[in-house]
Amino acid sequence: MELQIAEINKTHWNGDVYEPSDDTFLLVDVLQQHAKAWNNKWPLCCVELGSGSGYVITSLALLLRQVAGPSFGHPAAHRRTCQLLAVDHSLAAVEATRNTLQAHQVTEVDVIAASLLGPLVDKLRGSVDIMVFNPPYVPTPDEEVERGGIASAWAGGYRGRRIIDRVLQLLPELLSPRGELFMVTVAENEPQGIIEEMLGFGFLGRIAAARQADEEALQILHLWRQPAGLDTGAPAPGQ
Repeated sequence: MELQIAEINKTHWNGDVYEPSDDTFLLVDVLQQHAKAWNNKWPLCCVELGSGSGYVITSLALLLRQVAGPSFGHPAAHRRTCQLLAVDHSLAAVEATRNTLQAHQVTEVDVIAASLLGPLVDKLRGSVDIMVFNPPYVPTPDEEVERGGIASAWAGGYRGRRIIDRVLQLLPELLSPRGELFMVTVAENEPQGIIEEMLGFGFLGRIAAARQADEEALQILHLWRQPAGLDTGAPAPGQ
């Protein structure tokens, strides 16, 4: 049985919000393939950074709803719950995410306007079981990263890693002991190098999926904590 995800004809975006594209769909494909594993390792807190149109967080909410339901041995009266957060710094994206959730009759997601996680970092410390991120990964001059507008959805600075590295620095304090990250990358971001870097912070990783989309070699990076964390004294990720 294939689990249902968001419908593109119920998804909202405009000229100020990133339109769902090949990277979006590949990320959701990976979540769809991985969802049944959450039946045995139920997440209590899930966060999407940069929710944009809301297609990904809506898909994640729908997947969790199905995995928690009767088809997986959980009667509706005892359905498990999960805190779901969608975060975006763009007010246009926040509105689009809310509209997409509403169009799919998904009410269990809180949508928050913040840069990365902003003031939520302290509240979420050590509690995030699933983090999902389609970052601005395109290599650009560094000054484009802070330019704002729709460019902030794709402009990634040197190696496309400026925003990616900020998030990687947060992982050790944000993720729970069983926490995991699903993140879109391209070859220029050196995802295999990220896996090697994060090993020194107690994380294992893999390339969960790869797809060529025009000139982009898309790769979905999956990171998770090792059963016993390592502390090598290495510099923070990206430094």
